[in-house]
Amino acid sequence: MNQQAINLIEQYYTAFNSADMDTFLNLLTDDVIHDINQGKREIGKDAFKQFMACMNFNYKEQLVDMVIMATADGTRAAAEFVVLGKYIQSDEGLPDAKGQEYHLPAGAFFEIRDNKVARITNYYNLQDWIAQVGG
Repeated sequence: MNQQAINLIEQYYTAFNSADMDTFLNLLTDDVIHDINQGKREIGKDAFKQFMACMNFNYKEQLVDMVIMATADGTRAAAEFVVLGKYIQSDEGLPDAKGQEYHLPAGAFFEIRDNKVARITNYYNLQDWIAQVGG
């Protein structure tokens, strides 16, 4: 496994858990590809920044039990973790938010270029999340 790639993903999630959006966004390429769980593909740091603003408005999340793996050449990485969250503001098309807490297994796949995240694909079971928040 490539330690430089693992360190990058560790920095990425440390910034996420600290709500340090400046550091978080600086770890991305300008043309980052974001494959949203069961959703569309967005391209560019600005689109990712808007996505995160929405997420941070609607949810409070911490990622725990992190396991990170990387290919030997450092161009790909994956992470498995548990999302400890609180649903604080209703998100469009989803159940009403009432401060529900959730515990959700999740994962992410990364493409790495020039020691930055060039693609992130997130996965979690949306039906599990909906059941947990009472949808």
